[in-house]
Amino acid sequence: MISVVVVDDQELMRAGFRMVLGAHPDVEIVGEAGDGAQAVELAERLRPDVVLMDVRMPVLDGVEATKRIVDAGTSRVLVMTTFDLDEYVYSALQGGASGFLLKDTPPDHLVSALRAVASGDAVVSPSVTRRLLDRFIGKGGSPIRDSTTLDVLTEREREVLLLIAKGLSNTEIAATLFLSEATVKTHVGRILSKLDLRDRVQAVVLAYETGLTRPGLA
Repeated sequence: MISVVVVDDQELMRAGFRMVLGAHPDVEIVGEAGDGAQAVELAERLRPDVVLMDVRMPVLDGVEATKRIVDAGTSRVLVMTTFDLDEYVYSALQGGASGFLLKDTPPDHLVSALRAVASGDAVVSPSVTRRLLDRFIGKGGSPIRDSTTLDVLTEREREVLLLIAKGLSNTEIAATLFLSEATVKTHVGRILSKLDLRDRVQAVVLAYETGLTRPGLA
């Protein structure tokens, strides 16, 4: 059973999430919050597997709430957003969110994302990631972090990181590089460890920030 706290300042949105998630027997909504401060308090008290987090809210926004929840180690956070909140989502990713989805995401995709985040994976949408990073890193793709950060990686690990940044799953990376999924999983683990990254989301951000790949590249 995946326990979830739903955070959104709009009652209508929370009702929609209740309806969608309530149709799945392996998902249980254990709490709801209308602002970030309530979200932090509920996460600390209930320790849900996942906090489904809105971004723009009163009292405390979703970015700061995400950071506090992640820093406390109480839950993993999946951010829900719209395109006009790009800058908030980028900050939320830096703060440790395990991914983000658009609010018009199909219900089945939302549930799949919750399951992935609850299991310790991260949800990375390539198209949205590129849009975010195109805006914050610059359309010219100018690196904002020293590329020597990646020097600790082997050539194969750099290849795997590049494919992660393009949104490929372990299965897809294995097929692309003609490796077993177990080998890819090992590479991913080493990449995260060597670069001191929490998950695949942070790996994607770092790949763009160091110029390993650029916004808009296929």
